[in-house]
Amino acid sequence: MNADLLKKYNVAAPRYTSYPTVPYWDTTNFDQDTWFLALKQAYMLHGKEGMSIYIHLPFCESLCTYCGCNTRITKNHGVEKPYIDALIREWEMYTTLLGEQPKIKEIHLGGGTPTFFSPENLARLMDAFTTHSQEEMECSFEGHPDNTTPAHLEVLYDAGFRRLSLGIQDFDKSVQKMINRYQTPLQVAEITELARKKGYHSVNFDLIYGLPGQTFAGLQQTLQEVVAMKPDRVAFYSYAHVPWMKPGQRHFTEKDLPQGNEKFELYRLGRETLSEAGYQEIGMDHFALPSDPLALAVKKEELHRNFMGYTHQRTALLLGLGVSSISDCSYAFAQNVKTVEQYLQKIQQGEFALEKGHLLNEEDLEIRRHILNLMCKNRTDFLNNYIPESITRRLAPLAEDGLVDMDQGRISVHETGRSFLRNICMALDERLWERQPETALFSQTL
Repeated sequence: MNADLLKKYNVAAPRYTSYPTVPYWDTTNFDQDTWFLALKQAYMLHGKEGMSIYIHLPFCESLCTYCGCNTRITKNHGVEKPYIDALIREWEMYTTLLGEQPKIKEIHLGGGTPTFFSPENLARLMDAFTTHSQEEMECSFEGHPDNTTPAHLEVLYDAGFRRLSLGIQDFDKSVQKMINRYQTPLQVAEITELARKKGYHSVNFDLIYGLPGQTFAGLQQTLQEVVAMKPDRVAFYSYAHVPWMKPGQRHFTEKDLPQGNEKFELYRLGRETLSEAGYQEIGMDHFALPSDPLALAVKKEELHRNFMGYTHQRTALLLGLGVSSISDCSYAFAQNVKTVEQYLQKIQQGEFALEKGHLLNEEDLEIRRHILNLMCKNRTDFLNNYIPESITRRLAPLAEDGLVDMDQGRISVHETGRSFLRNICMALDERLWERQPETALFSQTL
């Protein structure tokens, strides 16, 4: 990997879990009735295929200072029951709107810390979604290694869960102190072994490079520990330093972060270590063993990306439940309110907790198709073999640097270019180019 290229293209850019990206949603022509109409129309077309459900569980007992998620810090577990009640009620409101209990293809519990909740409360939540055969659903949850118990694994397995994601970030104790996130390799190994013995067939580890206090030697040791445990998947993310959005990140400054060549070497270390250990690079930031469904989906060209990240199966409908969750019905996006108090108040009053959304126009749908293709297939084809001049112009420097090819209406990403997917997709982002941000919105690409 050329360090000069990494420096050149290390710019602020979206992660493109959606197009348009949330800061560029046009909320002026969107209201609750618009969302309902778009959702019901999409359900009529695609409902029989099954939908994805994302459930946001925001509570954590302590603040991980690197975190960019929507969280609520508390040690009061009395918050569990009202929140679970609200989630079940929100789901019931959607089933009433759609006129039936929809077929569910996959469920993901994200956070926050889903394992903040007791096994009993998680079981009660999942009872609302298990009217269909559990074998029909792909279920996954995020767990903190410090509080994921055998009882959590047992209860969620019984509810149909077979995938577990553990947030590790780094095993280096000095880094853990800086980010207020603690777990040992032994804890992680024990949870991983327990999950596999119980019957979980996929375990993912989350790692982050570029954290405060992180060193080459420390990350190298973490990677060695990880490879020895052989998780089925590894997400290897760049730390997103956005203190203007997440005040917790003000516990350290840019001076504490690996800079320039140092951060690039951390990225290169992780990529090469995982590759040498037999992991296949999947899209952006993800690695999987060749036997994993993500790797198999790449071969079959069935890989998909949505607000939950990469998945091996595509659904046209993604319903987000809980505070700040985002829903996607292919033709429109909708996001819930961002505070727990607002969310609970709305649901308890029998109202949907929607805050804003976006109705995609024809240009949005076409650009979204191309960005999804680039993120999942490393290529995309334009109608009539014609790439618009504006895109050709923006991609020209990347083509000169050997990152992409443009030929007969096709954009193809080179092997080297896969590290720069965000930059490549940015060249297609018409809304971004029409209105350049006046303030910081996005993290750096690397």
